[in-house]
Amino acid sequence: MAHLYLDGRNVAQSKLPAAFPVPGGVIEVAKSRFGIKRCHYVATDGTEHQLVPDPASAEGRRARLDRDHPAVSHLIGWLSIIMLVIGLGLNLLQLLEPISRIPPIAESAGTFASPLHLPIWLNLALALGAALGSIERALRLRYHWLLDAGGN
Repeated sequence: MAHLYLDGRNVAQSKLPAAFPVPGGVIEVAKSRFGIKRCHYVATDGTEHQLVPDPASAEGRRARLDRDHPAVSHLIGWLSIIMLVIGLGLNLLQLLEPISRIPPIAESAGTFASPLHLPIWLNLALALGAALGSIERALRLRYHWLLDAGGN
């Protein structure tokens, strides 16, 4: 649920995705599996502005880290992207092999032999890293359809 507050009072709530009509436009809120992916004010003329998160929220604490320690924040941001790309790439590469063995697919496209066969502990570590990367991106209110689509 999304809750809209005005002067500390809860004035509206809605299931997500939500659109709250406000003077001069609408506030749009959407989430992914890992957190907020969109929280924007859209004016009637079509201009959009990302809203500032509540300082007490996880998103607000992540914004404070970005403001107070930009180098650390930048490093964490790049690590989250790297973890997502590596996790996505390696897991897709390994997933193609069993999918290509499905009879109709094998008959029409042939089979694929993955050059990688990672141990289960490494696959789990990559999945955990990708999940942490998605959470970090959600806390920064960053969303990209390719990197974060698993978190829709």
